[in-house]
Amino acid sequence: MDKKNALRAGSLAAGTTLMMLLMSSPALANARDDGDDPAPKLSVAETLGLYVATPLVLFLVIAGLVMVLDKSKKKA
Repeated sequence: MDKKNALRAGSLAAGTTLMMLLMSSPALANARDDGDDPAPKLSVAETLGLYVATPLVLFLVIAGLVMVLDKSKKKA
């Protein structure tokens, strides 16, 4: 009986996903709306700096502050 329920749940999930994909209209994503004002494009270096370097630097700063300001007693 477990196998039957798993098959039913899997087919329901697959059917729902398929219907969502068929009902969505990717062609409408390219249409411009009134008042649409896209920003200027970023270069590769700007994109890497914004989405890779900045989060890494922020992570390292936060991790460093946590290690430096740690008040727990060190066991030797």
